[in-house]
Amino acid sequence: MAYPGKKKKSYETPRHPWQEARMASEVELIKAYGLRNKKEVWKAASMLRMYRSEARNLLAKVAESKEIGLEGHLKTQSEEILTKLIRYGIIKPDSEIDDILSLKTENILERRLQTQVLRLGLSRTILQARQFITHGHISVNGRKASVPGMLITREDEMNIGYYGASPLVSESHPERPVQIAAALADRETTLKTVAAEKKAKEAERGGRGGRGGRGGGKRRGRR
Repeated sequence: MAYPGKKKKSYETPRHPWQEARMASEVELIKAYGLRNKKEVWKAASMLRMYRSEARNLLAKVAESKEIGLEGHLKTQSEEILTKLIRYGIIKPDSEIDDILSLKTENILERRLQTQVLRLGLSRTILQARQFITHGHISVNGRKASVPGMLITREDEMNIGYYGASPLVSESHPERPVQIAAALADRETTLKTVAAEKKAKEAERGGRGGRGGRGGGKRRGRR
């Protein structure tokens, strides 16, 4: 029996470590996504394998019960899996349980913080994105994020930026990409517009409530 406090691997290693085709594909993924080593590829592959296994089990149970579509607890389980994958942007909002079987390791790697920093234009290269994260220059929802491999949800995707105490906040910083200034300005303008519209709607509702709400003034009697 292992010691309870001992860390366990959260991924599975390949059963056949010396497969040339697999090794070549892993190297390509490491280069494309700026990964540190093959361990990060195996983690993404293990996560994908888990979701695909759950999807196959659900489809197998449907086939055994000879029911048309997912019903009862099977439907609940499938909705939980789909909701999580949609929330993280791994699959499209209109996807079904069958679509999970067609996912690839790249779909998981695309949702990593390191990849999203590059996609948003906060860095020039994928390796620079990893450097910015590990050095504490990137924030998610205003909080410092220092783990390149953390998965980003659709909601958090638009809240990725430079950390407030980072020197990269200055537009004159030499390592800051040129195109990011315009992108951040557009995003800030959009957020301010949404906030202003929300505030105006709340003010309008408050004004209506003051006129016709409870105790909105005594009605004048007929003369």
